[in-house]
Amino acid sequence: MKLQTNVPLGQAEHQIDYESRLLLLGSCFSEHIGEKLEYFKFRTLQNPFGILFQPKAIENLIERTVRNKVYDESDIFFLNERWQSFDAHSDLSDTSDKKLLENLNNSLASTLVQLKKASHVVITLGTAWVYRSLVSRKIVANCHKVPQKSFSKELLSVTAIEESLRAILELVRSINKEVHFVFTVSPVRHLKDGFVENQRSKSHLISAVHEVLNTDYRKASISYFPSYELQMDELRDYRFYKQDMIHPNRIAIDYIWEKFRQVWFSESTVHTMNDVQTIQKGLLHRPFHPDSLQHKAFKKVLETKIINLQSRYSFIRFENRGLKK
Repeated sequence: MKLQTNVPLGQAEHQIDYESRLLLLGSCFSEHIGEKLEYFKFRTLQNPFGILFQPKAIENLIERTVRNKVYDESDIFFLNERWQSFDAHSDLSDTSDKKLLENLNNSLASTLVQLKKASHVVITLGTAWVYRSLVSRKIVANCHKVPQKSFSKELLSVTAIEESLRAILELVRSINKEVHFVFTVSPVRHLKDGFVENQRSKSHLISAVHEVLNTDYRKASISYFPSYELQMDELRDYRFYKQDMIHPNRIAIDYIWEKFRQVWFSESTVHTMNDVQTIQKGLLHRPFHPDSLQHKAFKKVLETKIINLQSRYSFIRFENRGLKK
């Protein structure tokens, strides 16, 4: 008896390996995937402007990066004892205006470097609901607790999202013609918008992505990974959510990551990932008897594994080398 319906998955054509360079942008689910990739020592840059929930915010970051539109004093404001930017997450906010501008422009620079070298750009879309400033008439990435009366709330149409995604593709391709795009929709439910409103939002995102996927002139360079569908169908139980009943819990994240690994990594890449994980676990080992011959032998074997791995991938670095007591 089969007690679960499964989302059909096949292996991707342009898989990720240890020669790949990745840029991850979007909602907090990008952070979860990014953390996994960093743990396994892939070359990644993750959300340089912090979490960006909606496509217009991602488009703005890409456009400023590619067109080299640096930030100046006119692009930031002071509120709640910190300098803020409507284009970035509050993680970048600072008590110093100069420091915030430095952070913003450094993030643009690092994004440009990664975009030019990227083999894959992974974009996780969280919501189609956006907030538009009534003063500037611009859609903001983050409201930074500015009173809600300062904004109008809008639901991006499928067409508007599609246009935004196409703009992102063309901007990136203007500096990197070989890049492969991976789109996914976040499994996090934005219930503050409302239950029906959340479903409308997710449906707009999914429809727009697939319209682009099916009609782009280089559609072989675009893929869709069903994060949202896996959570909603294969994990349709509240035991797979955190206590807020909105965010996927660790079990769900690990489950979706396993599916991502199944699609995006070859057997040889997974073998290397297993080597990395063995080393990572070994570096966390805390011995009862640090001066014992057994532990010294363990350290020697682990160091040899690190040297062998780095002989193949010189960019891989590990913290806690030497197994500190």
